[in-house]
Parts: sequence; structure tokens; C-alpha cells
Amino acid sequence: MKFIAMDVADSKKKMLDMIAIQLQKPGFAMDRYFYRSHFTYQAELESVIFKSWLYAGHVSQVRQNGDFFLFEIGEDSLIISRDDRGQIGAMHNVCRHRGARVCEESSGNKKAFVCPYHGWAYNTNGSLKRAREMERLDGFDCADYALKKVRLVVFEGMIFINCDPNAPDFTLPLSHIAKPLSPYDLASARVADSKTYRVSANWKLCLENYLECYHCSSSHRQYAKMHTLAAPDEKVKPINEAMLARAEDITGVKGITDDHYAYYNDSSAFGACSYHSRYALYDGFKTGSKDGEPVAPLMGKFRGYDGGAGDFQMGPLAFMLNYPDHCVLYRFTPRGITETDMEVVWYVNGDAKEGVDYAKEDLTWLWHHTTLEDEYIILRNSEGVNSSFFEPGPYHPDYEALCSEFVRWYLLALERWHSSDSGVAVKRNNVSSLSK
Repeated sequence: MKFIAMDVADSKKKMLDMIAIQLQKPGFAMDRYFYRSHFTYQAELESVIFKSWLYAGHVSQVRQNGDFFLFEIGEDSLIISRDDRGQIGAMHNVCRHRGARVCEESSGNKKAFVCPYHGWAYNTNGSLKRAREMERLDGFDCADYALKKVRLVVFEGMIFINCDPNAPDFTLPLSHIAKPLSPYDLASARVADSKTYRVSANWKLCLENYLECYHCSSSHRQYAKMHTLAAPDEKVKPINEAMLARAEDITGVKGITDDHYAYYNDSSAFGACSYHSRYALYDGFKTGSKDGEPVAPLMGKFRGYDGGAGDFQMGPLAFMLNYPDHCVLYRFTPRGITETDMEVVWYVNGDAKEGVDYAKEDLTWLWHHTTLEDEYIILRNSEGVNSSFFEPGPYHPDYEALCSEFVRWYLLALERWHSSDSGVAVKRNNVSSLSK
């Protein structure tokens, strides 16, 4: 863990002043302040992270009644469980008595969640089952003290949560990418492996790294030699056009090439990003593996390899890169001002058997090594950004365009939520998504 000295002069006013200055520099990287301000970190948890739709897990993690797993965000913990009626729900892992965590195990199966402190017992749906001897308190009713619920949506077998009880709908935004995503049959897919990489850097540095491919050619040689995304559009246009022309016929999937762009400030509602596009692999590569050859059976309804890959975004911090034979999900989760969990999940066909239909090491090789490469450059980026002498430079207008969009969305979100209670009117261009 990297420790950042606290700025004793940091304040809400300073944060808003820094936001105003940064918004006057569109297309430039952010000032070091936003990566090391303790005040800003707490503010962004409240106004960005806890108000966005976040990938929590997969339905296969809660197959049976009583199954559960924890999702940790910052200092908070959420319980995702399947109750005794088969319903999947999410709740805060905080006892309604004096706040102790009622669940310590990261996953498992329980008939009830029992607080280790004073023994309050909760059903798997979060309702309070028993509060030891509290009947002595006049008017006490267990029905008033259920674990606090968290908004939850299941889409194609993936579980998304939002800690804001007034969060906008996420079902409609996700429906716009259902046609190209559903043929992978993720609801019935097998989670072949998942790895969490704890990176000692601010979460925004980790996310910005994923949002751009300017670094791909210099930092990810194996990735760059097979994915056209690492090259200028004009150079790979013929390869992409050829792939798009044959994609439906070869894969057997109607709508596999349908694009949808609705992320960050262009989302239909705050924190409800949805995006898909399909791009080509270079000729001779069928999938994202060490040699470009298949590493697992075809996913869902796929009939063949078109030499393409599906690029998806669901919410502001979750992404997928889907090949015909396996899917790779990335999730970025803040765990502290200088700690981020980058989780990678590999999905294969639900009928595939490890050691028979796929070898885990071959399946995970490319993106495990690519993530290790990312960790290396992110840590160097973090060290430099935290330098007293760092001066932000311009983003590349093409390769880093999405970074610019994210930064503006992030800054406007902070400004909106933390100006509202001081009577400061926020009126800027292109902020329609923040008012819906």
C-alpha cells in the first residue's frame, strides 16, 4: 500500500475550485489533486461509486438457496445471496444493532446470517429473524430492523448492484446490448477462473489505463499483434470491414455487429453505461490466446470464428471482451485512495469441462499476462502522477478520447452532487445525463 500524506487544507471548497479549473482544460489529463485528495476520495465514493451500477458477480456463485458471496467496495461490504425462496438479493453487511458485520466468510451457504457481536440473526433475504431478548424494549419490532437492501438487476446471468435506493433503471440501458451479448449464453456459462489483482494505485488511474489503447503497442506486444484496436483506424479499416461483412454468416448470430454507444455523459441515466462494438483480430487469429487458436468450445449459439471480438461496457466500471470461444470480464473496484482491485473473470461454455475441453492456463494466459503488464505501467503512472512536479499533458484525440469523456463525466458528477447543498447553480453544456 502506498500512503499519501493528508493535505490539512483540503476541503469541499478546494475540491470545487479544482474541478472548475480542470473543466477549463478539456482534453487534458487530471491534476494530481484528484488522485491524492482524501476529501475527494470520500466525495467520489458518495457521489460516483455508490450511485452507479456495478458488476457484483455471476448467478453461478449463488446456485442454491442459501448460497452467498461478498462484494467489497472501499470500506464497505455487501452480501449477495439467494434466499430460501430462490430469489437473489443484495444487502449491506452491517448489523442493524451496532454495526458489526454479520458475515465474515467471502462465500458459502448459510441458513441465516448471525451477528457475532450480540447474536442478532437475519434470514437469507435480510429480514431480522431474532434479536436476543430485545422484546424487553417497548415497541421493538423485528420487521423494523432488516438489513438495508441494495438495488439489484440480473442481466444475462450477471448480477449488478446500485447502493442508491433512488438509482435510475438499468434494465433498459442493458437491453440495447442484449442482441449481440445474449448469443454467448452467459447465464448458463461456466466461470472457468477469476483473479483479483490488488494494485497500489488510485482507481481512476487503473480505469483510465483500460479506457485507452495508446499504450497497447508499447506495453502489450502480444495483445497488439492480434487485436486491431491497437492500430490507427485508417490502417485496419479494410480488415474490420471484411470481418463485419462475414460475421453474421460465420457466427450464425443475427445482430452480432450491432453497435451501441451510451456511456458516461451519453448514458441514458447516471451510472448506467451500456456499450457494444465489434472489431477484428488480425488475419490468422481466431481468438485471444497465446497463438490465436481456440482454447475452449464455442460459446452459446456461436457456430464459427469470424475473426472478430465483441467489446462491451456495462456501468462505468465493468467491461467485457468476448471471443467466440470465451469471454473476459474486467471489473475495477476502489478499495482505498491508493488501492484498487482489478478483477478478471473468464467465462466458457457451460458444458465445457476443465482438463477435457479447456486448460485453464491456456485460457487465461493472454489476459493474465496483459493484466500484469498493466499493473506494471499503472504503478509507474501512479508514482509519476503523485510527484510534486507532475504537470498534466494532453490526451491523444483518438486513442485517449474515452479518457477525456470519463474525466468530464467524473468532474461534473462531483460538481453536481457537492454544489447542490450550497446553492451553487451548475449549468454547463452537455450535462443532460446528469439531470435525468
